[in-house]
Amino acid sequence: MHRLLSGALSVETLTIPIRGLPARLAGSVIVQLSDFHFDGVRLSDSLLAKTIERVEAINPDLIALTGDFVTDDPQPIYELARRIKQLPSRYGAIAVLGNHDIQVPGAQAIVTEALEQANIPVLWNQVIKPFGDGFPVIGFADYWSKEFDPQELNQIDPAVPRLVLSHNPDTAALLADWRVDLQLSGHTHGGQVYIPGLGTGPEVWQKIRRGVPRIIRNQIPFLSDRCFRVVRHWQWCRGLHWVGDNQLYVNRGLGTYFPGRFLCSPELTVLTLVPA
Repeated sequence: MHRLLSGALSVETLTIPIRGLPARLAGSVIVQLSDFHFDGVRLSDSLLAKTIERVEAINPDLIALTGDFVTDDPQPIYELARRIKQLPSRYGAIAVLGNHDIQVPGAQAIVTEALEQANIPVLWNQVIKPFGDGFPVIGFADYWSKEFDPQELNQIDPAVPRLVLSHNPDTAALLADWRVDLQLSGHTHGGQVYIPGLGTGPEVWQKIRRGVPRIIRNQIPFLSDRCFRVVRHWQWCRGLHWVGDNQLYVNRGLGTYFPGRFLCSPELTVLTLVPA
């Protein structure tokens, strides 16, 4: 996507307090990347190169990849995996899949294979411990796969803090009954459009569409029911939120759909963990 439609890369830096974080992990840095949509159109080569350059300069402890690596064709994942496999990090990179990574028949196996060949484990309702026992990471199946299973959190002692990777931020509502010290999600592209004083594009369009008969609004791309099935909780479509006692961070993604982004630039997130 041309830079005029996507904007320049934005590096968002946050400090995240974690209750019970082991002292040895204080100051640990996690980089989150999401929604690449790597197909030569929705993510420019120059933006990807710039993102890789910035991650190399940060040299984080862990890289969290929160889904939608491809769009309609899974084959570009091999080139993307080749590009990101050398990203430096103390504990490596961990991935979960998004809805686009599973919607084409065979895509889930292809994307998973390519990433794991690049030494990037793809979690599907699994717990791993790159930081050790004191701060496990759980990665969930994509919400739209119908295999998302919050019961997997029962594997972890409730007294132990944990990091959750889940592509769709709507899952935060389902996880509110469990301890989730930090959930990292993507999926929404931040709404792609932000209108100062009014909110994200979808929030504004939601208000407009209420007064438009369904038979008419479904003929208008940005007002259609199909558009608003992307996510239920548009209020969580970007940035840091509290969902009950849990923290949710939603990355705006790197890829861009037509008609482009406005005041909603593609994002690389840098999260520094500190004891609460």
